[in-house]
Amino acid sequence: MALIKSVRGFTPEMGCNVFLADNATIIGDVIIGDDCSIWFNTVLRGDVNSIRIGNRVNIQDGTVIHTLYQKSVTEINDDVSIGHNVVIHGAKIEKGALIGMGAVVLDHAVVGEGALVAAGSVVLSGTLIEPGSIYAGVPAKFVKKINPEQSKEINQKIAANYLMYSNWYKEE
Repeated sequence: MALIKSVRGFTPEMGCNVFLADNATIIGDVIIGDDCSIWFNTVLRGDVNSIRIGNRVNIQDGTVIHTLYQKSVTEINDDVSIGHNVVIHGAKIEKGALIGMGAVVLDHAVVGEGALVAAGSVVLSGTLIEPGSIYAGVPAKFVKKINPEQSKEINQKIAANYLMYSNWYKEE
């Protein structure tokens, strides 16, 4: 059973049809929307500031999401896929974005709608990633624009797959 912990008077809130892996950790001021999946060894630590997660978001294994006390919040909008072992710290991820495996997105960065952050990239604090673009590298830099329909199709497929995978665990 996932660890759901209240802290400083805040108790995590979940929407409908949310899958929490057995060893996921959800702490404090965290609100998760509908049809989301939070996978194994993931930590959503809303102890020092708020974490808001939209609908149809999948946060894959080993990801850590946190904030800065009184300085940053984390906001993840609808239809976002976050790969394995990602760190998001006080950033905003817009609708339909994809954060690749092992990426780091730091405080006050904004990942635009439908953008893709490549695996292993480091998005520095305050970086503004344009909607519909691919960023890669350390530090992450603009690579190219991506076709909005292609981006939407890829991310919707990933999101649908993760919703399907989460249902496999509910059947047991």
